[in-house]
Amino acid sequence: MAKHYLFTSESVSEGHPDKVCDQISDAVLDAMLAQDPASRVACETMVTTGQVVVAGEITTKAVVNFIDVVRKTCRKIGYDVPGIGFDADSCGVLIAVHSQSPDISQGVTEGAGLHKEQGAGDQGIMFGYATDETPELMPATLQWSQNILRVMADLRKKGAVKWMRPDSKSQVTIEYENDKPKRVHTVVVSTQHAEDVTHKELSDYIINQVIKKVIPAGMLDDKTVYHINPTGRFVVGGPHGDSGLTGRKIIVDTYGGWGAHGGGAFSGKDPSKVDRSAAYMGRYIAKNVVAAGLASRCLVQLAYAIGVAEPVSIHIDTYGTGKISDEKILEGIKAHFSCKPKAIIDGFKLLRPIYEQTAAYGHFGRTDLDLPWEKTDKVDALKKLL
Repeated sequence: MAKHYLFTSESVSEGHPDKVCDQISDAVLDAMLAQDPASRVACETMVTTGQVVVAGEITTKAVVNFIDVVRKTCRKIGYDVPGIGFDADSCGVLIAVHSQSPDISQGVTEGAGLHKEQGAGDQGIMFGYATDETPELMPATLQWSQNILRVMADLRKKGAVKWMRPDSKSQVTIEYENDKPKRVHTVVVSTQHAEDVTHKELSDYIINQVIKKVIPAGMLDDKTVYHINPTGRFVVGGPHGDSGLTGRKIIVDTYGGWGAHGGGAFSGKDPSKVDRSAAYMGRYIAKNVVAAGLASRCLVQLAYAIGVAEPVSIHIDTYGTGKISDEKILEGIKAHFSCKPKAIIDGFKLLRPIYEQTAAYGHFGRTDLDLPWEKTDKVDALKKLL
């Protein structure tokens, strides 16, 4: 019998309060790494009406004007309109930062602590995932949700749409048959807007100029349901409508609910934190496995102990789609990928200011960015396993 089910993923725009925080935290990280690649950064941000709070643990030789970084980031997102409850030039900025714990530092500094190698910045589990249902090897539900919002942001920033504001959300529900996308069942989009646009004008524009230009035509039909600004009004939005925090959109950042998640956020963390760097390695491994044709879907789990270089465990699951056994694939992974923190950092050149660009619209499947963990340069080596 055919296996039918619905699956949904959501995305949020760069103007969503939580994403504003992610971008500020990563902008601070980038500013530190630009001056001092050895910076240790764990930066958290909170936003609300007219206020930004930046806190965390930072040890660096860099000299950074935090207030300038905050205002520049908010302005770039599009919060540059006075009178809407939050704008880059008038918001208050509070900084509460102190240095990293020396007990943690010795665990992630080569030659210090109990182990001589650079160890993991914390214990924990990280996951990577890939699927062949899109060219980006990402779940279609999430990829199309992200693309809808990227198009909307581009139209807004180009001035093609005067009534659109930075805060928006999307959601795509796909009907699957035998684990393959069959059709788009429902699309939900909510976007902050100016007072003077009608709901019909807004809805027609989003459906015809955004959704139908993002989602492949063959996936939409006359039964597809569209919910556009389903409350009827979304004028009050952004940090004025809802407070935001760094790290609250971890599913949006990763795979939209597919695969699994270890719980650690990415933004504001330098790559000594395996929450970030090992999750990138997990994606790199999973993507190369799928790109090599070893499986249609692949989930990779990495687990670490704080201060220890070698992962505690590496696990993979191809959901029964593997051309060879998962055990054989895992042997190939261990032969061709080093998952020690220093190897990941050096291999991906992670001590660079490359992170703010990842803090909105996902860290994976980004064809618009040159991200080292998205490369498929291990395909030839993995194909030999066949």
